[in-house]
Amino acid sequence: MADDESIAGDAEPPADDGTLDRFDRTDPDLYLNRELSELAFQRRVLAEALDDDNPLLERVKFLAIVTTNLDEFFRKRVGGLKQQIAAGVEERTPDGRTPREQWIEVLETARPLFERQTECYREAIRPALAEIGVEILEYDDLTDAERADLRTYFESSVLPTLTPLTFDPAHPFPHISNLSLSLAVLTREDPGADPTFSRVKVPQNRSRLVSVGHDADDRFVLLEDVIADNLELLFPNVELVDHSLFRVTRNAEVGRDGEVAEDLIEMIEEVLEERRFATVVRLEIESDAHPAIREVLTEQLGLTEREVFELPGPLDFRDFASLTDLEYPDHKLAEWTPKPHPRLADSDDIFATIRDDDVLVHHPYHSFGGTVQRFLESAARDPDVLAIKAAIYRTASDSRIIETLIEAARNGKQVAVMVELKARFDEQNNLEWAKKLESEGIHVAYGTIGYKTHTKVSLVVRDEGDRVRLYSHVGTGNYHSETAKRYEDLGLLTADRDVGQDLVKLFNYFTGHSLHEQYRKLLVAPGNMRERFVDLVRNEAECARRGEDARIVAKMNRLEDPELVAELYEASMAGVDVDLVVRDICRLRPGVEGVSENIDVYSVVGRFLEHSRVWRFANDDPGYYLGSADWMSRNLDNRVEAVAPIESPALRAELDRLLDALLSDDRNRWEMAADGSYERVTPEEGASTGAAQQRFMREAEDAARRLDDRR
Repeated sequence: MADDESIAGDAEPPADDGTLDRFDRTDPDLYLNRELSELAFQRRVLAEALDDDNPLLERVKFLAIVTTNLDEFFRKRVGGLKQQIAAGVEERTPDGRTPREQWIEVLETARPLFERQTECYREAIRPALAEIGVEILEYDDLTDAERADLRTYFESSVLPTLTPLTFDPAHPFPHISNLSLSLAVLTREDPGADPTFSRVKVPQNRSRLVSVGHDADDRFVLLEDVIADNLELLFPNVELVDHSLFRVTRNAEVGRDGEVAEDLIEMIEEVLEERRFATVVRLEIESDAHPAIREVLTEQLGLTEREVFELPGPLDFRDFASLTDLEYPDHKLAEWTPKPHPRLADSDDIFATIRDDDVLVHHPYHSFGGTVQRFLESAARDPDVLAIKAAIYRTASDSRIIETLIEAARNGKQVAVMVELKARFDEQNNLEWAKKLESEGIHVAYGTIGYKTHTKVSLVVRDEGDRVRLYSHVGTGNYHSETAKRYEDLGLLTADRDVGQDLVKLFNYFTGHSLHEQYRKLLVAPGNMRERFVDLVRNEAECARRGEDARIVAKMNRLEDPELVAELYEASMAGVDVDLVVRDICRLRPGVEGVSENIDVYSVVGRFLEHSRVWRFANDDPGYYLGSADWMSRNLDNRVEAVAPIESPALRAELDRLLDALLSDDRNRWEMAADGSYERVTPEEGASTGAAQQRFMREAEDAARRLDDRR
């Protein structure tokens, strides 16, 4: 590890003054702040870029991921806080903060994170890239001949795409599009006159990293530097006073009332349009910007000083991810190709295999195409299949899943698809697919009033002569072939009739309007999910009070719901051993004396995004569950979610191996302290267990080799 392994949290732990002996569920000292917990996660992601044990180009990838994650955080979370402040909301969160208090702390906490990211690039990654032959050059580093070549490139390929927008009495302040890089330019026509402000957008349809020299050289300058060095061609016959790079982030929480919208499709189209002009929540600007530039931008964008982030540049590291495509195999992780599922690869009849016993798929270790995609493709082409139903939250822009559903309809199957138009930042993609599905005569449901449909389920109805059988897929990840290569997810394929009948109820709700509250086996939100999870936690607590061994192991992306946090506290106080693997947001404080001494909280950050949700309760039968829901209030109360029990002993053993591997990971696992800070777990000398993700890859490769040997 190249840097300090301690990652700061958001507050000091509550004082040990005896006040916690009497457990108070509403005590704000027992809850971490959601937004600050998210920023702590981004520090763990940045730690991967800082870690010189990672291959260099992998570090570059994480540098870009931090920018993408923080952009979304500011658009969604900071934007939401700013809306609440404007609306005069004073309600406090479980940790005791008002929206304004959160907003101030978030901006203060984020500032050093941006500074550390820039420092990481300038002092570590850029010099390391230069050592292997990848140079990101300053314009002062170029020869006269190289500058001349770039000027020719600018005149022929960049200048025609630029549109300078001037702000003066004859021209209104230009619209600054969200997350676009821009140059602010000050010019003067007459000596002694006040400078005039103009905005030049850095074109997004030109490569940000511009090649310098021969094609074989991996030497680049940034496009904004090329533009800046040739501004006199864009602003002839005036004095160029100064220029500075800047970037604006706009609120994504534009807010619409789904119950009063006459047409959901029209509403989504309006939301997409409104986002272009939404409130600005952040200004990133070069630290040496001219005071006049800073003054114009802050005044015209309606920003306070807190919302301005001065950085030495470059701004926006997303485009640097393209460097990972360069041919430097010694400086990147070996490419991973998902492997065939051991049971499905040898099967000519996927439905017979599922009937024989449930199938657990684990992405990206198992191929998405050979498992989930094959399940739906087989159904689309099988003459005995009567109907296919699927819930689509996110899918690829060139989705084979969607094409498969269209093929099924053309083959005479009854096809019904629930397309969630409110899947944030995927609205446009989902809208286009929904319209295409409808044009094929497929029954399409566009979300549900009052709830976002987040569940990842599909159902196949098959006529097998003596009976109609139901085949189900319940997953933790989206029907998205590309993210299935990068996200860790689980899925259950089962012919269990009770699970199938539960999905029938759920799909009837999507296309109808009546929501069931009771299900045979599934945990469904809104419905029975919250109640069942509370009962499962309380059952472990009761067993512990009777002196029995009691344990809960839960893996999820986020633990935010105050009620379930309080239930876990009470279970800990009863003597339940609780291990939580929570990827990012976690409100719970582990290790608080008298309250959470029996709870450990971990976070795993690796090459794949840990995305699956799985639970193990020692004294429940079946005791194992997986599905789409995090333990967040929105998932349990305001989204449609589904979680399935895992009843097959073989599959339970697989989940045991998965959870045990994560809990013993001494490479990518971080442990949380009571104050919300994290420290990376390090191996004991000579006793390393390694990274869980590497172990799963080896096991998948071994299984694939055994499969080849049998053939």
